Amino acid sequence: MTAKQTAKTSVAFTDEERSAMKEHAEELKREQRRGKRATKADGTADVLAKIAEMEGPDRVLAERIHEIVTANDLTPKTWYGMPAYARDGKVVCFFQSAQKFKARYATLGFNDSAALDDGDMWPTAFALTDITPAVEKRIAALVAQAAG
Repeated sequence: MTAKQTAKTSVAFTDEERSAMKEHAEELKREQRRGKRATKADGTADVLAKIAEMEGPDRVLAERIHEIVTANDLTPKTWYGMPAYARDGKVVCFFQSAQKFKARYATLGFNDSAALDDGDMWPTAFALTDITPAVEKRIAALVAQAAG
């Protein structure tokens, strides 16, 4: 098989995935430049700037998620160009707008450091189309568990 044939058969990243990886590289450089003088306000400003770039329902969802999550002791930061929230430097949860990856719905995701373990199988990502009082209550409970 020639190099040309291999390139045609290999799986490539989408434009959105490549963009997210570039954003993550920029985030790491920014964190390195800030070093030990980085503050929670830096991360908050970065997250609010990402939310401000969003349109329509994604922005509304992200703003409300930000309010719910920051009520807990998690530190805002960006992660692959998405609003994210960390504990001890590790991302616990993140908001992925539908617009970012041209998806049908936005997603609230949790990493393994969230420790949402519940038996042998449990969800780590939730599709979001609206935040009703019931959804808000569920998000608050999940974030409280993840932050704890």
